[in-house]
Amino acid sequence: MYRYTDFDAAFVATRNAQFRAQVERRIDGSLTEDEFKPLRLMNGLYLQLHAYMLRVAIPYGTLNSAQLRQLAYIAERWDKGYGHFTTRQNIQFNWPKLRDVPDMLDALAEVQMHAIQTSGNTIRNVTADHFAGAAADEIADPRPVAELIRQWSTDHPEFQFLPRKFKIAVTGSPNDRAVTKAHDIGLRMIRNDAGKPGFEVIVGGGLGRTPVIGKIVRDFLPEADLLPYLEAVVSVWNLLGRRDNKYKSRIKITVHEHGIDDIRARVEDRFALLRPAFSGVDQQLFAQIKSDFAPPAFEDRDTAPFDQAYEQDSVFRSWADTNLSDHRAPGHAIAQISLKAHGATPGDASADQMRVMADLAARYGHDELRISHEQNIVLPHVHKADLPAIHAALKEAGLATANIGRISDIIACPGMDYCALATARSIPIAQEIATRFDQLKLEHEVGDLKIKISGCINACGHHHVGHIGVLGLDRAGVESYQITLGGDHTENAAIGQRTGPGFAADEIVPAIERIVDTYLSERLSADEAFIDTFARVGMTPFKTALYGENDKRAKAA
Repeated sequence: MYRYTDFDAAFVATRNAQFRAQVERRIDGSLTEDEFKPLRLMNGLYLQLHAYMLRVAIPYGTLNSAQLRQLAYIAERWDKGYGHFTTRQNIQFNWPKLRDVPDMLDALAEVQMHAIQTSGNTIRNVTADHFAGAAADEIADPRPVAELIRQWSTDHPEFQFLPRKFKIAVTGSPNDRAVTKAHDIGLRMIRNDAGKPGFEVIVGGGLGRTPVIGKIVRDFLPEADLLPYLEAVVSVWNLLGRRDNKYKSRIKITVHEHGIDDIRARVEDRFALLRPAFSGVDQQLFAQIKSDFAPPAFEDRDTAPFDQAYEQDSVFRSWADTNLSDHRAPGHAIAQISLKAHGATPGDASADQMRVMADLAARYGHDELRISHEQNIVLPHVHKADLPAIHAALKEAGLATANIGRISDIIACPGMDYCALATARSIPIAQEIATRFDQLKLEHEVGDLKIKISGCINACGHHHVGHIGVLGLDRAGVESYQITLGGDHTENAAIGQRTGPGFAADEIVPAIERIVDTYLSERLSADEAFIDTFARVGMTPFKTALYGENDKRAKAA
């Protein structure tokens, strides 16, 4: 993991002291809310529906046990005893008092964490594959790249007042687990024909009210050219991006209006000017950063405890089959911890649960955890011999739900229960769907099926790229839920197709049931995933199941 240098520590301490003074001025009335708003957003503080919300950066989703324990302490000391993990690999505290926020930031700084650039019109927290450094299919660990970008972008003087927020994701694997094609810039690590490492650069992706799959602006970018090329992309957009209409300000709109060929030419021209200014200091820094991400010393041990538990304990076997993934080191596994117990709020973890996971990471996981964009926790490096003990501890803490990738492993934004922008509830809908399919005992028969729910068109729940996407809207004061089918967040990224008219809150779970029943009747075998069945048969059978053959509304849609 990356460790703060003296510069990092001093920088964060200075920012925290500055913000403490700004909070004091807001409390004594020296600053109005309008004057305070841009200052708090620079430090990750939002004013939500009921209270302030502090969004804490977890760069590229990587944590150690001390950091997770500190998050647990903050949740108990200044919030309501829990935190909410987000699709940006951040954690949010939903109930802080304004006067306590500076103390929260100082507590974060004690464990080398902060909330800088988790909000505002700047380059946000850089995200990465949550299996980084562990995945068996990985070309290279993308986290050093993400850390290099984080250091370059933090407080960058040219990029603090961009047309809108800007999001970057990095993956080191051909199997995209970082949703790179739905980001302003997506970086896919590849090797050219000569075997040299570099990046496929994707620009102009994004969800929200105008969902767009990103376009390739560079087929192969040498590793040494990364920062000047990123600077070229962002500076071109900073000049071209619209500031007259916030709904048309994202780079995806700029790419659409100008065309990818024009954007590519502008970026290449700008890159040619910028490249000489990068004299190699960035590569010296990159080499130093890489050393911070050396893999742990993996042990060569007997896996007999795992094999025995797998053979004799059906509950453990179900969890292992569902929640474990292949690791690059023999005898090891990647263990995903579901924060989606049936009926629970997706992404929430109590302080006690955080401490349990921190203890497991310290004892069994080389002191490392990851936050996934799917709102779960990952122990990236665990030996199979330790998995029975890990499972037993998770089970006692209510964290052993065997549903990763299943129908109840739902991504959901906070929705109207918390968010001032939301137009419908997300959390109760996710809870009802998960509870219903647990009652039906169908989710393991259904297999891989991604449901994603957003409570408004901003799409924080990634509904556009869900196999089944659910979008909550306000229709004349009544919640209405649109359904999309066929979305994909992987390297085969696709925007889901709208089925037709929306459903009332009490209709949405039966509608999902009808979709699942249709899939089960249409699939060729148990091995054919929902997304593959949909690609083969198309929308018609699902639309018929939802609306009936003679439904005029569905035909009009």
